[in-house]
Amino acid sequence: MQRTAGIHHVTAMASDPQRNRDFYEGVLGLRMVKRTVNFDDPGTYHLYYGDGVGSPGTILTFFPMPGIREAVRGAGITESVELAVPVGALGAWEGRLAEAGVAAAPDPGHGGLAFADPDGMRLALTERDGLPEPVAWDGPVPADIAIRGVDGVTLRVRDAAVTTGYMATALGLEEAPHGLRALGAPGATVRVVEDRDAPRARMGAGAIHHIAFRVPDGPRQAAWRAELAAAGANVSPVMDRDYFTSIYFTEPGGVILEIATDTPGFTRDEDQDALGQSLRLPAWVEQHRGRIEEVLAPLGPAAPVGAR
Repeated sequence: MQRTAGIHHVTAMASDPQRNRDFYEGVLGLRMVKRTVNFDDPGTYHLYYGDGVGSPGTILTFFPMPGIREAVRGAGITESVELAVPVGALGAWEGRLAEAGVAAAPDPGHGGLAFADPDGMRLALTERDGLPEPVAWDGPVPADIAIRGVDGVTLRVRDAAVTTGYMATALGLEEAPHGLRALGAPGATVRVVEDRDAPRARMGAGAIHHIAFRVPDGPRQAAWRAELAAAGANVSPVMDRDYFTSIYFTEPGGVILEIATDTPGFTRDEDQDALGQSLRLPAWVEQHRGRIEEVLAPLGPAAPVGAR
Protein backbone atom coordinates (compact mmCIF):
# COMPACT_ATOMS: atom_id res chain seq x y z
CA MET A 1 0.00 0.00 0.00
CA GLN A 2 1.25 3.47 -0.88
CA ARG A 3 1.31 5.97 2.00
CA THR A 4 1.08 9.73 1.66
CA ALA A 5 3.28 12.06 3.67
CA GLY A 6 0.34 14.39 4.25
CA ILE A 7 -1.55 17.15 2.48
CA HIS A 8 0.34 18.88 -0.34
CA HIS A 9 -2.20 21.64 -1.03
CA VAL A 10 -5.88 22.55 -0.99
CA THR A 11 -7.51 24.21 -4.01
CA ALA A 12 -10.69 26.30 -3.82
CA MET A 13 -12.93 28.51 -5.93
CA ALA A 14 -13.11 32.28 -5.38
CA SER A 15 -14.66 35.33 -6.99
CA ASP A 16 -12.59 38.53 -6.93
CA PRO A 17 -8.80 37.95 -7.23
CA GLN A 18 -7.78 41.18 -5.47
CA ARG A 19 -10.09 40.51 -2.53
CA ASN A 20 -8.68 36.98 -2.37
CA ARG A 21 -5.11 38.29 -2.20
CA ASP A 22 -6.02 40.98 0.33
CA PHE A 23 -7.37 38.27 2.63
CA TYR A 24 -4.89 35.43 2.27
CA GLU A 25 -1.75 37.55 2.06
CA GLY A 26 -2.81 40.79 3.75
CA VAL A 27 -4.81 39.29 6.64
CA LEU A 28 -3.59 35.69 7.04
CA GLY A 29 0.01 36.49 6.12
CA LEU A 30 0.53 33.73 3.55
CA ARG A 31 2.88 34.61 0.73
CA MET A 32 1.66 34.62 -2.85
CA VAL A 33 4.27 32.27 -4.24
CA LYS A 34 2.90 31.95 -7.76
CA ARG A 35 0.65 34.04 -9.97
CA THR A 36 -0.30 31.94 -12.96
CA VAL A 37 -3.42 30.78 -14.83
CA ASN A 38 -5.77 27.84 -14.65
CA PHE A 39 -4.10 25.41 -17.05
CA ASP A 40 -7.56 24.14 -18.07
CA ASP A 41 -8.91 27.68 -18.57
CA PRO A 42 -6.02 30.11 -19.24
CA GLY A 43 -8.34 33.12 -19.17
CA THR A 44 -8.60 32.85 -15.37
CA TYR A 45 -6.01 33.13 -12.62
CA HIS A 46 -4.59 30.35 -10.50
CA LEU A 47 -3.14 31.93 -7.34
CA TYR A 48 -0.90 30.00 -4.93
CA TYR A 49 -0.16 30.97 -1.32
CA GLY A 50 2.13 29.34 1.24
CA ASP A 51 5.25 29.92 3.29
CA GLY A 52 8.28 31.72 1.86
CA VAL A 53 8.79 29.17 -0.91
CA GLY A 54 5.42 27.43 -0.99
CA SER A 55 6.65 24.31 0.77
CA PRO A 56 4.38 21.27 0.29
CA GLY A 57 1.90 21.22 3.16
CA THR A 58 1.70 25.02 3.44
CA ILE A 59 -0.11 25.69 0.16
CA LEU A 60 -3.61 27.05 -0.48
CA THR A 61 -4.51 27.70 -4.12
CA PHE A 62 -7.46 29.48 -5.71
CA PHE A 63 -9.26 29.80 -9.03
CA PRO A 64 -10.74 33.32 -8.74
CA MET A 65 -13.50 33.93 -11.31
CA PRO A 66 -15.30 37.28 -11.14
CA GLY A 67 -19.06 36.79 -11.39
CA ILE A 68 -18.99 33.08 -10.48
CA ARG A 69 -22.08 31.81 -8.66
CA GLU A 70 -21.93 31.06 -4.95
CA ALA A 71 -21.26 27.51 -3.83
CA VAL A 72 -24.07 25.34 -2.52
CA ARG A 73 -23.13 23.56 0.70
CA GLY A 74 -23.90 19.90 0.99
CA ALA A 75 -22.46 16.40 0.75
CA GLY A 76 -19.63 15.24 -1.47
CA ILE A 77 -17.21 18.06 -0.80
CA THR A 78 -14.37 19.21 1.45
CA GLU A 79 -16.18 21.43 3.93
CA SER A 80 -13.37 23.24 5.74
CA VAL A 81 -9.61 23.65 6.06
CA GLU A 82 -7.82 23.78 9.39
CA LEU A 83 -4.58 25.78 9.51
CA ALA A 84 -1.90 25.16 12.16
CA VAL A 85 -0.46 27.94 14.32
CA PRO A 86 1.95 27.73 17.28
CA VAL A 87 0.62 27.14 20.78
CA GLY A 88 -0.30 30.45 22.37
CA ALA A 89 -0.97 32.24 19.08
CA LEU A 90 -4.78 32.21 19.04
CA GLY A 91 -5.18 35.30 21.21
CA ALA A 92 -3.13 37.38 18.80
CA TRP A 93 -5.03 35.93 15.86
CA GLU A 94 -8.38 36.76 17.45
CA GLY A 95 -7.28 40.37 17.70
CA ARG A 96 -5.89 40.46 14.16
CA LEU A 97 -9.04 39.01 12.63
CA ALA A 98 -11.20 41.46 14.59
CA GLU A 99 -9.08 44.38 13.37
CA ALA A 100 -9.58 43.14 9.81
CA GLY A 101 -13.35 42.94 10.32
CA VAL A 102 -13.40 39.13 10.13
CA ALA A 103 -15.98 37.50 12.41
CA ALA A 104 -14.41 34.61 14.31
CA ALA A 105 -15.70 32.30 17.01
CA PRO A 106 -14.35 29.45 19.15
CA ASP A 107 -14.36 26.18 17.25
CA PRO A 108 -14.75 23.33 19.75
CA GLY A 109 -14.65 20.71 17.01
CA HIS A 110 -11.07 21.58 16.15
CA GLY A 111 -10.03 23.24 19.40
CA GLY A 112 -9.35 26.53 17.69
CA LEU A 113 -10.84 29.60 16.06
CA ALA A 114 -13.36 29.34 13.21
CA PHE A 115 -14.07 31.97 10.54
CA ALA A 116 -14.69 32.29 6.81
CA ASP A 117 -12.93 33.97 3.92
CA PRO A 118 -14.68 36.70 1.85
CA ASP A 119 -16.35 34.06 -0.34
CA GLY A 120 -17.60 32.01 2.60
CA MET A 121 -14.95 29.27 2.53
CA ARG A 122 -14.75 27.81 6.02
CA LEU A 123 -11.42 28.00 7.84
CA ALA A 124 -10.13 27.34 11.33
CA LEU A 125 -6.89 28.11 13.13
CA THR A 126 -5.69 25.33 15.41
CA GLU A 127 -2.81 25.47 17.89
CA ARG A 128 -0.31 22.63 17.58
CA ASP A 129 2.91 21.69 19.36
CA GLY A 130 6.05 20.70 17.48
CA LEU A 131 5.24 22.41 14.21
CA PRO A 132 7.99 22.69 11.60
CA GLU A 133 9.42 26.14 11.08
CA PRO A 134 8.16 27.65 7.82
CA VAL A 135 10.45 29.28 5.31
CA ALA A 136 10.25 32.90 6.43
CA TRP A 137 9.41 35.88 4.27
CA ASP A 138 8.87 39.58 4.90
CA GLY A 139 5.14 39.33 5.41
CA PRO A 140 2.59 41.20 7.53
CA VAL A 141 2.26 38.58 10.31
CA PRO A 142 4.95 38.18 13.01
CA ALA A 143 6.88 34.92 12.65
CA ASP A 144 6.05 33.76 16.18
CA ILE A 145 2.31 33.52 15.40
CA ALA A 146 2.48 32.85 11.64
CA ILE A 147 0.46 30.06 10.05
CA ARG A 148 2.69 27.01 9.67
CA GLY A 149 0.61 25.16 7.11
CA VAL A 150 -2.45 22.98 6.62
CA ASP A 151 -3.33 21.04 9.76
CA GLY A 152 -6.17 19.08 8.19
CA VAL A 153 -9.44 19.09 6.31
CA THR A 154 -13.04 18.15 7.05
CA LEU A 155 -15.17 16.29 4.50
CA ARG A 156 -18.98 16.11 4.47
CA VAL A 157 -20.41 12.97 2.85
CA ARG A 158 -23.56 10.86 3.02
CA ASP A 159 -21.81 7.66 4.13
CA ALA A 160 -18.82 8.24 6.39
CA ALA A 161 -17.86 4.57 6.64
CA VAL A 162 -17.48 4.20 2.89
CA THR A 163 -15.39 7.39 2.54
CA THR A 164 -13.25 6.61 5.58
CA GLY A 165 -12.53 3.10 4.34
CA TYR A 166 -11.64 4.32 0.89
CA MET A 167 -9.33 7.09 2.15
CA ALA A 168 -7.54 4.63 4.43
CA THR A 169 -7.00 2.16 1.60
CA ALA A 170 -6.22 4.56 -1.25
CA LEU A 171 -3.96 6.92 0.71
CA GLY A 172 -2.57 4.76 3.48
CA LEU A 173 -4.14 6.91 6.20
CA GLU A 174 -4.62 5.40 9.63
CA GLU A 175 -7.23 5.94 12.32
CA ALA A 176 -6.39 8.64 14.86
CA PRO A 177 -8.33 10.27 17.73
CA HIS A 178 -9.83 13.00 15.55
CA GLY A 179 -10.05 11.27 12.18
CA LEU A 180 -7.69 9.69 9.70
CA ARG A 181 -4.05 10.69 9.66
CA ALA A 182 -0.83 10.14 7.79
CA LEU A 183 1.18 9.18 10.85
CA GLY A 184 4.42 11.00 11.49
CA ALA A 185 3.51 13.89 9.20
CA PRO A 186 2.12 17.37 9.91
CA GLY A 187 -0.83 18.54 7.87
CA ALA A 188 -2.42 15.16 7.43
CA THR A 189 -5.63 14.90 9.43
CA VAL A 190 -8.79 14.08 7.47
CA ARG A 191 -12.06 14.34 9.39
CA VAL A 192 -15.19 12.84 7.86
CA VAL A 193 -18.66 14.12 8.80
CA GLU A 194 -21.69 12.05 7.84
CA ASP A 195 -24.83 13.84 6.65
CA ARG A 196 -27.20 11.40 4.97
CA ASP A 197 -29.88 14.02 4.28
CA ALA A 198 -27.61 16.71 2.83
CA PRO A 199 -28.20 17.84 -0.76
CA ARG A 200 -25.41 17.32 -3.23
CA ALA A 201 -22.88 20.16 -2.94
CA ARG A 202 -22.37 22.42 -5.94
CA MET A 203 -19.12 24.10 -6.89
CA GLY A 204 -18.94 27.89 -6.80
CA ALA A 205 -17.26 30.75 -4.97
CA GLY A 206 -16.23 29.59 -1.50
CA ALA A 207 -16.17 25.88 -2.36
CA ILE A 208 -13.08 23.72 -1.93
CA HIS A 209 -12.50 22.04 -5.27
CA HIS A 210 -10.04 19.32 -4.26
CA ILE A 211 -7.43 18.17 -1.77
CA ALA A 212 -3.95 17.16 -2.93
CA PHE A 213 -1.81 14.67 -1.02
CA ARG A 214 1.97 14.46 -1.15
CA VAL A 215 4.24 12.05 -2.95
CA PRO A 216 8.00 12.66 -3.23
CA ASP A 217 8.51 12.34 -6.98
CA GLY A 218 7.31 11.11 -10.35
CA PRO A 219 8.29 7.43 -10.02
CA ARG A 220 6.40 7.10 -6.73
CA GLN A 221 3.43 8.88 -8.27
CA ALA A 222 3.45 6.50 -11.26
CA ALA A 223 3.47 3.51 -8.92
CA TRP A 224 0.57 4.99 -7.00
CA ARG A 225 -1.38 5.62 -10.19
CA ALA A 226 -0.90 2.01 -11.27
CA GLU A 227 -2.11 0.79 -7.87
CA LEU A 228 -5.20 3.01 -7.98
CA ALA A 229 -6.07 1.94 -11.52
CA ALA A 230 -5.66 -1.74 -10.63
CA ALA A 231 -8.11 -1.20 -7.76
CA GLY A 232 -10.69 0.19 -10.17
CA ALA A 233 -10.26 3.94 -9.65
CA ASN A 234 -11.01 6.24 -12.56
CA VAL A 235 -7.65 7.99 -12.21
CA SER A 236 -6.45 10.68 -14.61
CA PRO A 237 -3.24 10.55 -16.62
CA VAL A 238 -0.24 12.31 -15.05
CA MET A 239 -0.67 16.04 -15.64
CA ASP A 240 2.24 18.49 -15.66
CA ARG A 241 1.38 21.55 -13.56
CA ASP A 242 4.88 23.10 -14.00
CA TYR A 243 5.56 23.19 -10.23
CA PHE A 244 4.47 19.59 -9.57
CA THR A 245 2.81 16.78 -11.47
CA SER A 246 -0.66 15.56 -10.57
CA ILE A 247 -3.09 12.69 -10.85
CA TYR A 248 -6.76 13.07 -9.96
CA PHE A 249 -9.52 10.71 -8.86
CA THR A 250 -12.75 10.87 -6.83
CA GLU A 251 -13.59 8.95 -3.67
CA PRO A 252 -17.02 7.23 -3.51
CA GLY A 253 -18.63 10.11 -1.61
CA GLY A 254 -17.81 12.59 -4.37
CA VAL A 255 -14.78 14.41 -2.93
CA ILE A 256 -12.12 15.12 -5.58
CA LEU A 257 -8.63 13.97 -4.60
CA GLU A 258 -5.21 14.63 -6.12
CA ILE A 259 -1.76 13.18 -5.60
CA ALA A 260 0.93 15.79 -6.28
CA THR A 261 4.71 15.57 -6.32
CA ASP A 262 6.88 17.63 -3.98
CA THR A 263 9.14 18.49 -6.90
CA PRO A 264 10.15 20.64 -8.75
CA GLY A 265 8.61 23.43 -6.63
CA PHE A 266 7.84 27.09 -7.16
CA THR A 267 11.41 28.34 -7.59
CA ARG A 268 11.82 26.45 -10.87
CA ASP A 269 11.03 29.62 -12.87
CA GLU A 270 11.46 32.46 -10.34
CA ASP A 271 14.06 33.35 -7.75
CA GLN A 272 12.87 33.00 -4.17
CA ASP A 273 12.84 36.76 -3.57
CA ALA A 274 10.73 37.32 -6.71
CA LEU A 275 8.05 34.67 -6.16
CA GLY A 276 4.56 35.78 -7.12
CA GLN A 277 5.61 39.16 -8.50
CA SER A 278 4.91 38.48 -12.18
CA LEU A 279 2.45 36.44 -14.22
CA ARG A 280 3.91 33.06 -15.11
CA LEU A 281 2.41 31.10 -17.98
CA PRO A 282 2.87 27.50 -19.09
CA ALA A 283 5.02 27.26 -22.21
CA TRP A 284 2.14 26.14 -24.39
CA VAL A 285 0.15 29.36 -23.86
CA GLU A 286 3.05 31.83 -23.68
CA GLN A 287 2.38 32.88 -27.28
CA HIS A 288 -1.02 34.15 -26.13
CA ARG A 289 0.35 36.26 -23.25
CA GLY A 290 -0.88 39.58 -24.64
CA ARG A 291 -4.46 38.39 -24.95
CA ILE A 292 -4.39 36.64 -21.56
CA GLU A 293 -3.11 39.75 -19.81
CA GLU A 294 -5.92 41.77 -21.40
CA VAL A 295 -8.54 39.35 -20.10
CA LEU A 296 -7.24 38.89 -16.55
CA ALA A 297 -8.36 41.37 -13.91
CA PRO A 298 -5.67 43.72 -12.55
CA LEU A 299 -3.99 42.36 -9.42
CA GLY A 300 -2.09 44.68 -7.12
CA PRO A 301 -0.27 44.19 -3.80
CA ALA A 302 -2.28 42.97 -0.83
CA ALA A 303 -3.90 45.74 1.18
CA PRO A 304 -2.64 45.71 4.80
CA VAL A 305 -5.02 45.25 7.72
CA GLY A 306 -6.50 48.63 8.62
CA ALA A 307 -6.19 49.97 5.06
CA ARG A 308 -9.22 48.28 3.56
